[in-house]
Amino acid sequence: MKKNILLTISILTASLLAFALPAAAQQGTSKYIRQGNDQYKKQQYADAEASYKKALERNAKSMEGNFNLGNSLYEQKRYDAARQQYANALKAPTRKENAADAMYNIGNTFMEDKKWEESIATYKKALKANPADEQARYNLAYAQEMLKKQQQNQSGGKDNKEQKDKDKQQKDQQDQQNKDKKDQQDKKDQQQDQKDQKDQQDQQPKPKPSKLSQEEAKRLLQALAQQEKKLQEDKMKKTKGSPVSVEKDW
Repeated sequence: MKKNILLTISILTASLLAFALPAAAQQGTSKYIRQGNDQYKKQQYADAEASYKKALERNAKSMEGNFNLGNSLYEQKRYDAARQQYANALKAPTRKENAADAMYNIGNTFMEDKKWEESIATYKKALKANPADEQARYNLAYAQEMLKKQQQNQSGGKDNKEQKDKDKQQKDQQDQQNKDKKDQQDKKDQQQDQKDQKDQQDQQPKPKPSKLSQEEAKRLLQALAQQEKKLQEDKMKKTKGSPVSVEKDW
C-alpha cells in the first residue's frame, strides 16, 4: 500500500531556500506544490501531475515536488516514471523520515511490477532508515513470501518438464520394444507358415514310378488297341439295317 502522504514546504526549508533561490521562484514552487496537493486530494491526478511539474520547473531539486509528483504518477499506474521521481526526491536534502517514505514507495512500484527481489531490497533500505515502519515490515514479508512461491513454481515447472520428457522417452522406448517384439513374432509366424506348407506338400501322395517292363507295356498297348477296335465294330453293327421309308407327302 503506497503511503498517501503529500509533502509541503516547511518554514525552515523555505527559509533556507530563500538564500539560494530568488523570492519569485520560491513562491512559484510553493504555489504549484500547494495547488497540486489540492488536486491530488480531489483525485485529479493528471492535473496534480501538471502542477508538480510546474513547481519542478522552478526548482528541479525540490524534495516535495519530486516526491508528490511520484505519488501522482503512481496513482496513474505509471510505476517506472513514479520510481524515477522518488529516486530524484532522495537526491535532495530531506529528513530521514521522508527518505524512508520515498524508499517505501519505490518498493511498492517494484511490487506492482512483481519484481519481488528488487522490492525486498528496497523495503530493507526503508526499514534501515526507519526501523519503526510497520508497513514496510509487512510489505517486506509479503514480497519475500511471493518470491518464495515464484521460485517454487519455476522449480516445479522445470521438474514437470523434465518428468514429461523422461516419461516420453520411456514411452518411446517401450513402443519401440513392442514393435520389435511384434516384428519378431510376425517373422516367426511367417517361418512357421512356410514350414507347415512344406510339411503338407511332403505329406501329399506322389506318383509312383512305373514298374512295367518295355515288353509288358507293348502288350498292354496292343490289348488296348484291340479293345478299341472291337468297340468300333460293335458301333458299326448298331448303325446297320434297312433304311426307314419316308411316307409321301400327299
